[in-house]
Amino acid sequence: MRISEVMTEGVVTAATQDSLRRVGELMRDRNVGSVVICDGGRPVGVITDRDLALAVVADDVDAGDAAGSQASRPLVTGQVEMDIEEAVALMVQHRIRRLPVIDGEDLVGIVTIDDLAVRAGDLHQAQQITAEVAKAALPEFYFHQRGG
Repeated sequence: MRISEVMTEGVVTAATQDSLRRVGELMRDRNVGSVVICDGGRPVGVITDRDLALAVVADDVDAGDAAGSQASRPLVTGQVEMDIEEAVALMVQHRIRRLPVIDGEDLVGIVTIDDLAVRAGDLHQAQQITAEVAKAALPEFYFHQRGG
């Protein structure tokens, strides 16, 4: 199965010069947990709700600062024709839970751990995918939950 079959096509984006406040408003208004940051229409980074909370609260960053300054970089992306297994491997390798999908240089969608788990096909495969990505993205949580 290809990631193009499970990705969400309506990606919420913001420009690098947009404020962090604007990114937060987009997350609230569009009910999403991440915004892909673009420079001239080209995706260059991602800001998650967690990134935003930590940047504004813990790091004492101003909500008026440019989104580009807080975006996770380098941006890890998947190709539209990539198999789900390749996407999972990429997410595990980079310890990420969201993977913007590109076709050439164009942003065409985003795949999240939820997309993979819900749309993977059978229940066993969904559980396996979710566990792999979660374990890589949240090793401290996984370690503590297992009595380590």
